[in-house]
Amino acid sequence: MSNSILRDSAKEFAKRIVFVCRDMKAKHKETVLVNQLLRSATSIGANIHEAQYAQSSNDFISKLEIAQKECYETEYWLELLFETDCMDEKVYKPLQNNCGAIRRMLISSLKTIKSKQD
Repeated sequence: MSNSILRDSAKEFAKRIVFVCRDMKAKHKETVLVNQLLRSATSIGANIHEAQYAQSSNDFISKLEIAQKECYETEYWLELLFETDCMDEKVYKPLQNNCGAIRRMLISSLKTIKSKQD
């Protein structure tokens, strides 16, 4: 099922974020912004994982919508960290692309699920 690809992608993304945030904290000490990125980026996969155990289809949709919102928030923190020189472009671009790919998978999954409810 495509959700396992989505879940795996989100988990791999979260792991990359953990390592990047660890590195940024050691180098820049910009802990407030880095913690925001860490929280939102890891929340994406957590909500996707939690959706697998949803109590209803509406609960499933709700969890995926929360994951989608966290993707948008993560893109914001990535952009802010990049634009304030806390993150190099070579780190930023792949993370931004990866986050966008996860967001697009979430959008597609939500459209499919919602169309089946009609």
